[in-house]
Amino acid sequence: MSSDFSFPPWIWRDGELIAWDDAQIHVMTHAVHYGSSIFEGIRCYSTPDGPAVFRLQDHLHRFLNSARVYRMELGWTHDQLAKASVELIAANDLDACYLRPLSLRGVGSVGLNPAASPMHTYLICWPWGAYLGKEALEEGVDVCVSSWSRPAPNTFPTQAKAGGHYMNAQLMKMEAVANGYAEAIALTPSGLVSEGSGQNIFLVRDGALITPRMDGSLLSGITRDSIIQLANREGIPVRYETVPREALYTADELFFTGTAAEVTPVRSVDRIQVGPGEPGPVTRRLQAAFLRIVQGEEEDQFGWLTPVAPLRTEEASSSSVQSASSAGGGN
Repeated sequence: MSSDFSFPPWIWRDGELIAWDDAQIHVMTHAVHYGSSIFEGIRCYSTPDGPAVFRLQDHLHRFLNSARVYRMELGWTHDQLAKASVELIAANDLDACYLRPLSLRGVGSVGLNPAASPMHTYLICWPWGAYLGKEALEEGVDVCVSSWSRPAPNTFPTQAKAGGHYMNAQLMKMEAVANGYAEAIALTPSGLVSEGSGQNIFLVRDGALITPRMDGSLLSGITRDSIIQLANREGIPVRYETVPREALYTADELFFTGTAAEVTPVRSVDRIQVGPGEPGPVTRRLQAAFLRIVQGEEEDQFGWLTPVAPLRTEEASSSSVQSASSAGGGN
């Protein structure tokens, strides 16, 4: 994070608010050694009616499914986490932010079997602007095909969003930046297009939207699903295909989607210009439609936004977020 990163005062940990600097873990935490954590990335947008969280319910559903895949007993329900999330944003008095639910295995097991390690769940939020910069949303980015591939199906469960999975993504991102690119595109073990280092990918060809099939190598992104819904509304054909690498070089348009990336155009791949080398009309149309809804400039006909109500005075002083622990939700 940049040196001007602004720390909000509160983090939610296992049912109570704690100060940002008190959110510490031990060096023997199982997640530190073996990557045994799960997380989500969720955006809260500033709207004319106040802050609103984008697809909170869907993100938390995926979060709990990730826990199920990794046999993690969190001890928190979907509704408890949703309530705590909006209350945390309100307690931190944030109009727009990035929200990260995180569960990790703590101190206990020293080997691979994590059975003796207790679970700890955190909710963290902080102000975070455009992931690749505001100019990336407007002008597009230059990317490369990574020399690192996504793992094969039945090696890592790619539909679970787990911390250890992202070591692969870090290699892609660092390689891309070292070689002068903003981002990387990953291939599958068989050499087909999978996704970005932390984003899904769409191509546009002859006015149709094309995205790689769910083949066990890529995450089923929530922003990806949102763009597909918007394309259907706008009458833009959507196709799910196996995408060869060379299709990236011959696409009319190309863009990334993701919670952090939102809808980011790609203007070149491996220094080969995509289309005219600037965001194309389909990308612009879908990007604008997406931003209008999440920023509250258009009616939310999909029910994507969860409003964040300001805390009442008594809630701000005693923190109603803490009450979830007394309801049996903590572990």
